[in-house]
Amino acid sequence: MEDKEKKAVAAALLILAGGIVGAGVALLLAPQSGQRTRKDIARYARKTKNRANDVVDDLSATVSDLVETLGEKTDDLLDKGKDVAGSARKEVIRLIEEGASSLEKFRTKLSRM
Repeated sequence: MEDKEKKAVAAALLILAGGIVGAGVALLLAPQSGQRTRKDIARYARKTKNRANDVVDDLSATVSDLVETLGEKTDDLLDKGKDVAGSARKEVIRLIEEGASSLEKFRTKLSRM
């Protein structure tokens, strides 16, 4: 077990040393000053924020339009459903009346026999 622990510690130290060396090389080879880099990062962050706000506004408007359209379509479907239900109810009543009339005719024929 000690051998595995030693290898794990050695690997961790190598990774840490590699990170430190990499950071040092990056600082030495940086193409511009830190102040300039910070300004660039701040400018990029502002642009990204503005773009994100624009996207959120566009998305909000799109969702609002979608909700409005769905509300209108729902109202239309509800009206059509009421019309269909009303006409179906009238048709059922007409068929019942026709059936009652046919029954009455049949009773009349039976009573004559």
